[in-house]
Amino acid sequence: MPTAYVFHRITTAPRQWKPVADQLASTGPDALTADGGQLYGIWRSQIGRPRDELSVITCGPGQSWQSQHFAELITSFDDVRTHEPRTMSPTIRPTEHTSPTRQGNFAFRWFSTPTPHWDEFLELCAGAWPGFEAAYDSQVLGLWRFADSEPDMIDSLMITRRPNLAMWERSKIPETEDEAEVRRKLSRRYDLCDATEVFTATLLTATDRDDTARWA
Repeated sequence: MPTAYVFHRITTAPRQWKPVADQLASTGPDALTADGGQLYGIWRSQIGRPRDELSVITCGPGQSWQSQHFAELITSFDDVRTHEPRTMSPTIRPTEHTSPTRQGNFAFRWFSTPTPHWDEFLELCAGAWPGFEAAYDSQVLGLWRFADSEPDMIDSLMITRRPNLAMWERSKIPETEDEAEVRRKLSRRYDLCDATEVFTATLLTATDRDDTARWA
């Protein structure tokens, strides 16, 4: 399984997010293969980030892998304005590399967690996820730790897929005792971190249906 993942934040010229995403989807895999890596997914902003911003994840072997060919490909596009890559490693998920293929509402949530709280943070995630997924038709793709974290503060990224935005709201309001227990664990996890932020996105590399919505 890949042991290094890279989160790429890419901004484009106005209204050029789709042409850039199409170019990355068609030519990116070959560039990554040249460095022993692969494309994990390409997302576009839905709520909480600029319209002309793409979130891309790539992965490959080793602890600090990045693809030079992929970076050069991105900079070769005239309509790319900025490219910010950050290397990260998987924690309790993913345990194997399987790129997401189903369209939906993807929540990208960042956490900054004091190092003394990290083990409890992971335990709460592992305890809450099965009940959360069963109750809300949702999937936690993974929780990644960023390589550039400070010694006393661990920065991490969690990506969760829900079928739609309606399920986002539904998942915040427990209706059964089991759901209330899931919410308790998630609330405790929330309280352990010093900072957290979230945005939602849709998957441009989904294979079940095209992303045709416009979030105006």
